[in-house]
Amino acid sequence: MEPSRLSVPALSLSRDLRRALARARELGVRGVEIDGRRGIAAEQITQTGLRQIRKWLDDEGLVVSAVAFPTRGGYADAERLEARIAATKSALELAHALGAQVVTNHIGDIPPAPAADADSPHPGWQLLIDVLTDIGAWGHRVGATLCAEAGRAAPADLLRVIAALPTASLQCDIVTGSLLVHSHDPAAAVETLGAHIGYVHLTDAVAGTYAGRGRPAPLGTGEVDVPAVLGALEERGYRGWIGLESASMPELAAAIGFLGGGSGA
Repeated sequence: MEPSRLSVPALSLSRDLRRALARARELGVRGVEIDGRRGIAAEQITQTGLRQIRKWLDDEGLVVSAVAFPTRGGYADAERLEARIAATKSALELAHALGAQVVTNHIGDIPPAPAADADSPHPGWQLLIDVLTDIGAWGHRVGATLCAEAGRAAPADLLRVIAALPTASLQCDIVTGSLLVHSHDPAAAVETLGAHIGYVHLTDAVAGTYAGRGRPAPLGTGEVDVPAVLGALEERGYRGWIGLESASMPELAAAIGFLGGGSGA
């Protein structure tokens, strides 16, 4: 795989962003994923800070592939919802300011959709659709899109959420290891969500006895059929970023080597 399509999380390389970018360059990738909660604060970054980060990126020959914005609650969770919406909007602005097109996050539990003969929809469902419609409209305005994790959320559930929203309000982030742990076939998820994939996290895992009870594994050592996933992505015409995840630089280098991308480390 061409290393120009690979991205690594800056926070896994160093808590110091400048050092993380230098290490990403050593790995030979083109993209870095910025954490908008723990890496830099999306709501607090100044214009001076943005200019400095863009200069560091230019110095290392890197681009920001995505802004990760993992919230504690979902978008149908009423507790602190207004603050969560405002923070997500700030993350979308940050992504655009850094040259990225997507913000990745889970959307939380997906309530049941209304039955055709129901008098009124499930209140949680309507809340989720209203919030994601609002966030989607904001994303159109600022130039970035929220990508919902396909992993904890079943692909079929995400598909019915997308169908209920205005066009292009929400995309999907295919997280292969999480899909496997939650008893979903990652390659089949690509086929289901193909037209709506905005980002891919190519991760590995070993499934547990029960859904959600598995464990992560270094890429190529777990149960995710990586060639099948890459083949499905190719068939669907996906040419976007392939994000890698790991807690260490050596594991990231190994993952890049597994994918045939080589490494400058």
